[in-house]
This record gives sequence, C-alpha cells and structure tokens, in this order.
Amino acid sequence: MTEASSQSGLSNLLHEERRFPPTPEFAEAANYSADAYESAAKDRLAFWDTQARRLDWHREWTETLDWSAAPFAQWFVGGTLNASVNCVDRHVAAGRGDRVAIHFEGEPGDTRSITYAELAVLVAQAAHALTELGVRTGDRVAIYLPMIPEAVVSMLACARIGAAHSVIFGGFSAQAIYDRVVDAGAKLVITSDGGWRRGKVFPLKPVVDEALEKFGPGESPVAHVLVVKRGDNEVAFTEGRDLWWSDVVDKQSKHHEPEFFDAENPLFILYTSGTTGKPKGILHTTGGYLTQVAYTHHAAFDLKPETDVYWCTADIGWVTGHSYIVYGPLANGATQVIYEGTPDTPHQGRFWELVQKYGITILYTAPTAIRTFMKWGADIPAKFDLSSLRLLGSVGEPINPEAWMWYRQVIGGDRCPVVDTWWQTETGAIMISPLPGVTAAKPGSAMRALPGISADVVDDQAQPVPNGGGGLLVLTEPWPAMLRGIWRDDERFVETYWSRFAAQGFYFAGDGAKKDEDGDLWLLGRVDDVMNISGHRISTTEVESALVSHPAVAEAAVVGATDPTTGQAIVAFVILRGSATEEQAAGGEQIVTELRNHVAKEIGAIAKPRQILVVAELPKTRSGKIMRRLLRDVAEHRSIGDVTTLADSSVMNLISQGMSSGKAED
Repeated sequence: MTEASSQSGLSNLLHEERRFPPTPEFAEAANYSADAYESAAKDRLAFWDTQARRLDWHREWTETLDWSAAPFAQWFVGGTLNASVNCVDRHVAAGRGDRVAIHFEGEPGDTRSITYAELAVLVAQAAHALTELGVRTGDRVAIYLPMIPEAVVSMLACARIGAAHSVIFGGFSAQAIYDRVVDAGAKLVITSDGGWRRGKVFPLKPVVDEALEKFGPGESPVAHVLVVKRGDNEVAFTEGRDLWWSDVVDKQSKHHEPEFFDAENPLFILYTSGTTGKPKGILHTTGGYLTQVAYTHHAAFDLKPETDVYWCTADIGWVTGHSYIVYGPLANGATQVIYEGTPDTPHQGRFWELVQKYGITILYTAPTAIRTFMKWGADIPAKFDLSSLRLLGSVGEPINPEAWMWYRQVIGGDRCPVVDTWWQTETGAIMISPLPGVTAAKPGSAMRALPGISADVVDDQAQPVPNGGGGLLVLTEPWPAMLRGIWRDDERFVETYWSRFAAQGFYFAGDGAKKDEDGDLWLLGRVDDVMNISGHRISTTEVESALVSHPAVAEAAVVGATDPTTGQAIVAFVILRGSATEEQAAGGEQIVTELRNHVAKEIGAIAKPRQILVVAELPKTRSGKIMRRLLRDVAEHRSIGDVTTLADSSVMNLISQGMSSGKAED
C-alpha cells in the first residue's frame, strides 16, 4: 500500500496489473494517434484552433482565448456560428441529407427513423413556431420532455434562434420545475402529455401545471406551454397559454433562414441541484462548447460517421444527453439510436435487442447500468447478436475494475476497447479518457487527460502528488467547453469552483483521484465520500471495487459511519449477482464474513468493513446515481433525509429494516 505524504492524501489501495492495448488493426484505422498529445502539448491554443475548424463558422475568431478576466473565459473571440446549422444544415448541404440522424425506439415498440434532411425540416418548423410564440434571441425556454425526437428538435430550434434552453429531467417534481423556471426566467415551457416508462404512461403536463400554479397572478414569466402528444393522456388546457405542438409547429414553413451568433452567446442553462435548495444553473455558451463536444465525441469514441451506429443511453435531461446525444453526435453527422424506456421493459434483454436490431457499433452507458446487467446475469446478453459492437464507453461515476472487465468480456466479446470517461456538467465535455487506438487501457482507470486538456492530482497545498499517491483532482488550464458561470450568481461560481486554489488559478472539481505507478489517473468519487479510518483517508470507490471483485457481488455502496475506536468505520451495502448461491443470497453470517475477508485480502485489513448488509436494491436517483447520503443516515441510525429524488423511495424502508435487525453486524 502506498501512502500519499500530505494531509489530504488518499490511501492508494487497489493495484491493477491488467493491460489492454489496442489491436494493430484498430490503431491503424483510429481517428487520432499519439501525435495528438504532442501537438497539443507543443501549442495548446493552436490545437484548439484546429478542433474549432472542424465546425462551420460564419465569421472566424480573432483571438482563441481571452483569459484576462479569469475565471471568466471567452473562447474564439469575435467568431460567429449557429449550433443548429452545424448539427443539421451543413450535413444536408454536403449531400448527406439521406443519412439517418436518429433511429427512435419508443418503449411500446413504435419507431421513427429521421434523416438529416427530415431533421432540418423539423428544426426549421419548430424555430418558426418559437418565434411565433414570442421567443427571441436571449430568451430562455424550459424543456420537460421524455426521450422522444421532439426533445432534440426543441433544443436545436432554441439554438437556431439564439434562445437558451433549460432542459429539466422528466422525473423531476413540480417544485423543481418551478425553481428552474423562476431562476431562468423561462418564457416558454415545452412538455408532453406524458411519456412511456415501465409499461405505463407517466404524466408530464400535469406536473408543469402544478409548477405554474405556484405563481401568483401576473408573476409567471411563462407566456405559453407547448404540448407534444405522446401518451394519449387526458390533460387540462389553460386557454390562451397551452397549445398542442402539432397545431403550432406542423403548419410552419419547412425552411428557416438562420442567424449567426457570437461564440459566447448562451446556448443552455443546466441545473445541477436536486429538487430542493436553490438551483445552480450551469451556463454554457456556443462556440467553445460545440468545439469540444464535437472533438471529444470524434476522438473518445473513434467515430466513423459513414458506418457507425452510435447509442448513448443517457437522458437529455442530463449533461451527457446534451453533449453526447444532441450536440456532439449531430455536429459530427452521426447516426444514433434514441430509446425512450428502461433497460428492463418489456424484458431484461431490451438493450441487447436494440444493439442487435440496429447494428449498434458504439455503446455509451453508465457503470450503474453495467452492474445491474451483471446482477441479471450474462445469460441474458448471450441470447442476442452483439457482434456489431466495436467500442464501449462508460460515464457518470468511476467504474469498478470487475464491472469494466464484465463489460468488455460479456458485452464486447473481449474485443472492444472500453473508454471510461471523466467529466462533469460544469466541464461540458469529456476531459479524461483513454484514446482508442492509442491507449493501453487498464480496467477501472480513466487513464489520462485528452489532448488539449490539462489535469493533475494535488495535495492541499496545490503540490502535485507523486505517482502512487492520491489527492484532489484539478484542471490547471482553461478549456473550451468550460462553464461560463452560474446563471445570475457570479459570486457563487467563483466560490464553488475557483476559491480553493485561487492563487494557482486551478479549477477544483470536487473529486478525489490517484495516480498509479505509471501516472495514470483513477477517479475516486466525490471528496465528500472519502472516509477517515484510523487516520487513513480511504475512498469509498476502492472498497466498492474490492467488493464487486467477489464473484457473488454485482454492486456495492460504501459509506463511513462514526466509530468510537477508529473515528469512522466502513459500512457496506451489497447487491448479489443472479448467480449467487441460495445461502449467499440469504445474506447470512457466512457471506458477510466471506466478503469482509475478501476486502481485507484485496486491499488490506484497514479497509475491512465493520458491517455488510445484503440488499435487493440501492437508493438511486432516476439517473442511476447512488444516494450515499441516505445510506449514511441509515448507518448512523439517523432519521432518513429527503427521498423525493429516488427512483423508488420504498428501497430505504427495506434497508432501514435490515440494518435495525442487526444481522449485518460483525
């Protein structure tokens, strides 16, 4: 075990010896070579100029980066462009109008395939409709839709007329909508009567109505609500305010003459808080953001737009959907799949059925989904032809080495490179990732910053930790897709992201990381999730990885709980794989002892959990993130906090009952 020297050092517990270099065939055909690192290091701004020129600009920039008002950046100063032209029109103009942009698959099985030429018409009509409804350049539009093509069309129509969109995840509450509409000052809300989820239509328009009812007379900034008919739900309409999408959009002209906007024109606001507290509106602008999402989508996924079929399984309500469903893939002329429903509807092989049906070649999904598939068993994907896949991606949180291996072997047939990507809503685009065709990947590691990105791991004094050490992940140079601020709150922007290392000008991401002996990066999750065990700062991620490496375990969540002897003690919650024995599945003393000893063997006795509870499910948000805050409440025997963001709030009751039964005690 290697110990980082500083107070903020994280104990470096797991060591990974496995390496997966690219095949010579993949490397030879890859979009980027190792030279990209060298050229970016030699002249970083010239490198970004080259990436920006992959887009169509109406007027070229006069200065690549203005950092004089740091931490407020301006990229491609003086340049003008239109995001929707780059995502749609230019492909049609280049003769690619017949290429499919979107294969849409509804959860009930209804489908639409939309070419770039057809998408151009839909965006043009929606842009005219927004203008007719009084939306102008600089206005804000709230979008609260399921995963349907109109969601993409709405975003691109906003971009086309220079109005910033604020997409609100379709599972959020009326209060969350109200908070975001108030903060953004949204003039229009685009929603749907409902959307399909797990075989049922969940309502959306009634939630918008409830949100807007919170405004007093004359207080609401919302002039109109535009409603897409999706679920055949009966919905109430407020006369003069509410309009059917089909009545307003379908009658519009099929051609729309675009305007061109400054590179720093706001493109979108995306709120990162949950359904309580003051929302934090992350502001992204057009030129730098579009440059980096297009570049990283092309580089990290080795996209061949003429032949690839790409699928990102995220929701457009999250930044992954913005960057790697809408702007990145469409700017690159990709053909992609958009799926409305859940992985287990109507059966647990739904994802693999879609891979087989559409011949998907690139799959980008989350570790929590991968671990769920592990729990369900390898026999399910084995029923489908997954031979079309050639590259796999992971996003959202650090991926355990064993989940990485399962993904590569079971889904990727032991031939597909896996790109584990680190980035945030705030960074806008992928920052750290293997470069397919170049990187000899290690299971569980995001490896290194992509060409053009500057990242490091430092201690509390901003000193880089040595190889083998752990600390705080920082970004040391500005990047094109960086957030331009928190909407209407510059002070909070500076305090939240730039105050900890203000003297060095570093952006602090809030995540811990370690460097292995080769200097490659391993993400360790939020610094808030670091445990202090007998003076050792241990990441929950590493203990979770050790647990998941046991053949019976599919998923694990670890938290620290107050302990009179060690300061904090490790409490673990585990979900077993479908292949676990009946005795193991019962969660008795034998499996608990076995898992505690397994952790001690994998990463040392210091990390041996005090308690392990076998559970059927973990508390997760609708986006799949584990809510460790709630697990800490249980471990500390406190009353459980707000559960409104959970996909299934009943999970916490079962966990609390199991904890209080005492069977998890050593």
